[in-house]
Amino acid sequence: MKEPINKITLKDGSVRYRLVVDVGRDEKGTRKQLTRTFDTRREAREELSRIRHETNLGTYVKSSKETVNSCLDGYLKGATRGLRASTRRNYEDALQPVRERLGTRPLQSITRSDIDDLMDWMLTAGRKRGGKPGTGLSGRTARLTLGRLSAALEAAVLEGKLVRNVAKLVKPPEHTPRERETWSKAEVRKFLAKASYDRLYAAWRLSLYGLRRGEVLGLRWSDIDLRARTLTVNQARVLVEYRVRIEEPKSRNGKRTLPLDGELVDALTALRKRQLEESTIAGAAYGSGVAGLDWYQGGEYVITDEAGIPVHPEWYSDEFGRLLRRAGLRRITLHDSRHTTLTLMEHAGVPISIISKWAGHYDSAFTQKTYVHASDEDLQRGQAALAKIHKIA
Repeated sequence: MKEPINKITLKDGSVRYRLVVDVGRDEKGTRKQLTRTFDTRREAREELSRIRHETNLGTYVKSSKETVNSCLDGYLKGATRGLRASTRRNYEDALQPVRERLGTRPLQSITRSDIDDLMDWMLTAGRKRGGKPGTGLSGRTARLTLGRLSAALEAAVLEGKLVRNVAKLVKPPEHTPRERETWSKAEVRKFLAKASYDRLYAAWRLSLYGLRRGEVLGLRWSDIDLRARTLTVNQARVLVEYRVRIEEPKSRNGKRTLPLDGELVDALTALRKRQLEESTIAGAAYGSGVAGLDWYQGGEYVITDEAGIPVHPEWYSDEFGRLLRRAGLRRITLHDSRHTTLTLMEHAGVPISIISKWAGHYDSAFTQKTYVHASDEDLQRGQAALAKIHKIA
């Protein structure tokens, strides 16, 4: 068999050795060839031997100068198609440390050691915001980065850009999820008693009705039927990269209609009456600033300030914290109030399938694992039950 290496003479008289070798076929069945030029015949033969060996094993990958950044761009373009803006931003944020440390490197040069070093840097000095810059990020954040990087490299392997996914060889950093703080029934009642004097009492009842922050702030009066005593979650008003956006509900079951209890109907009725009074006092100025908001798509929002402007998501979370302090309650986050609600529903004997549907989750197992929490009081109930079981007549 003739050796696919030809001796060539360049214009300046120097001699080179050109290798032309088959490296398989593309997805259309067309033959693919690789052409490379070497200073010596020996170098050409060594490369030919390597290529034929790896081609036979099915591990041959054509040499490429594509950078890690370019690979990540391609991955994100496909992986985030059709996702919510906030979810796309989460993907991008997770890969930002990779871009910072490895982005300009050739993709094919990345090793397990490089990714191990990236994880070590993130855990010791990778913080840019959300705390003191230069300190370590959480194990959860580093795991998210490793997961997204591994997905991007796996896509590159499938595309024939890499021989293997070296991110799979890296041990994920340790991460112990923080224990969620939830209120007892008595604490919820104490908070609502204090909040009953607040202008946005209806909002706090909605947050303790199991709605997400974005769902509460995304409610319009057209989504609420006070006569039928229902509200429908049609959208969420969320914060993405410090900008307010309108998004579809978080999961496929997120769009849902919930029945309202009498107390919540009264609170919403009172808020509606108050807003109409504020509108009368303010006249044409009431709500006039809404049209200038880039996210606004029409409709009268339920949770607004005295001027008819929907409140900012961060202000809403901060105000929840201020209100609970005035009530003398132990601190929980606004999102923990959702955990509180779903946990108390479970304690009250509501089936997990109903709680899951109420919460707008796609799967009741997710609700059980993530949102329903046992307390010390629950352990006492378990002890009492065992005492009855073990009691000898």
